[in-house]
Amino acid sequence: MAQYTIKELEHLSGIKAHTIRIWEQRYNVLCPQRTDTNIRYYSDADLKTLLNISLLNEQGYKISKIAKMSPEQLKLTVQQLAEHGNSTLSHHINSMVTAMIDMDEERFDKSFSTVTLQLGFQEAMMQVVYPFLHKIGILWQTNNISPAHEHFVSNLVRQKLIVAIDGQVLKRKEGSPSYLLYLPEGELHEIALLYMNYLIRSQHQQVIYLGQNLPFEDLKRTYDLLKPEIICSVMTIIPEREYVQEYINRLSATFPAATVYLYGYQVQHDFLIFPKNIHRLSCMTDFMTVLAQIG
Repeated sequence: MAQYTIKELEHLSGIKAHTIRIWEQRYNVLCPQRTDTNIRYYSDADLKTLLNISLLNEQGYKISKIAKMSPEQLKLTVQQLAEHGNSTLSHHINSMVTAMIDMDEERFDKSFSTVTLQLGFQEAMMQVVYPFLHKIGILWQTNNISPAHEHFVSNLVRQKLIVAIDGQVLKRKEGSPSYLLYLPEGELHEIALLYMNYLIRSQHQQVIYLGQNLPFEDLKRTYDLLKPEIICSVMTIIPEREYVQEYINRLSATFPAATVYLYGYQVQHDFLIFPKNIHRLSCMTDFMTVLAQIG
């Protein structure tokens, strides 16, 4: 069973720790437990309850009224809000978190499909899926989800992206550059790269998609053969911190005529130096701005 600190509940629910403590003491809405060393912690059930409370509170329900609801009433009220179209984007994000904890594919699919119909695929990814993945990152970093949970949800999002990409019409805009997309050898976190693929194709530009775990020699071989103007990569865990600068320098020296865009956790370190033809993307919005400028 996962164990959450009150600070982790704050990050995941958006409710300040101070407010959570007040609600807990005044209304008894959560039931924290204690470890053998007397440290308070919260369970998966507490997290789900707080996510539902935050949604109702966001919709104008007073905490005093929410506190009088049984767990079943609380869940039912949230579901009714969703069904009547009064739910916020927070509802869909929190619903995805709960679906992931329970490994409930049907619930995840329903939330994803609903928000995609409301916003369109691109906005659904930016406004719901990316904030959801950020919350998953918090759970991962604090060891509150297992690799199985992370694989479960990553594969569901990956499937949605592949279906969306497959549904795009291949029509290259005349005079537009070609993009080569890949992940370094050992890197398997593909969601951001797939989304880049989707965004580029939506602009009717050519993509050479090489995917996960690509040895550098194969990258060079493909580049020499096809000479794409732009190379894009995502570095979440690979190369490791102490080898990132060396890898960046190698990219710059090997592909001096290409423009290279790098995204992901490993390229955000402050100590990194980026040669002239290498550009760091701090967020996916940066990449969307690049695409609009190249247009």
